[in-house]
Amino acid sequence: MKHGKRFLEAAKLVDRANFYDAEEAIALLKKTSSAKFDETIELHVRTGCDGRHAEQQIRGAVVLPNGTGKKVKILVFAKGAKVDEAQAAGADYVGGDELIPKIQNEGWLDFDVVVATPDMMGVVGRLGKVLGPKGLMPNPKAGTVTMDLTKAIADIKAGKVEYRLDKSNIIHVPLGKASFEESKLAENFQTIMDALNKAKPASLKGTYMKSVVLTSTMGPGIKLNTAKLTN
Repeated sequence: MKHGKRFLEAAKLVDRANFYDAEEAIALLKKTSSAKFDETIELHVRTGCDGRHAEQQIRGAVVLPNGTGKKVKILVFAKGAKVDEAQAAGADYVGGDELIPKIQNEGWLDFDVVVATPDMMGVVGRLGKVLGPKGLMPNPKAGTVTMDLTKAIADIKAGKVEYRLDKSNIIHVPLGKASFEESKLAENFQTIMDALNKAKPASLKGTYMKSVVLTSTMGPGIKLNTAKLTN
């Protein structure tokens, strides 16, 4: 892969043979994030889990204390009084069956998170082939299948992020924006790491976090010292 001049300049600041402490890595990320837009800071954790085994699946969500820096659009599937609750709570779109053809046939996907009440999952299930591959299917573990729409919407707007294993058993989570103060990025980072440590499967043998890397949208990856991150 060919990299541009800006990336190559940023890469010179990173010692690829070194494993950094989180604070050092975050300070370095601020220096290497030089794009003309506010880059997203991302955490990538390669685990020793085998997602093919149900007991080693990792999935959950956590509210970042300082948010993600991104305005999130929320679609809620609800009916009856729950429609009014969702609208009052600040959902961007609320509906039911009538949204199915719009999403399936017209390719409408102008939303970042989908929330549903349990009684609407039969409807949402029909969109599995569209929403599933994009990671948009509501899930009770992520708090997006719930009767408490007010809390779900408030948490998402406040900076709730979902974490889950991908097919390569890697977890990818946004930490915030490059414009955030270092202390706020560090606080968000620690919140996610605490959640991931708690989510460690009891049946896992061997190393849990094989590698932990911080990166910005356009910048080089910075490897972290995993020994200091697991408990």
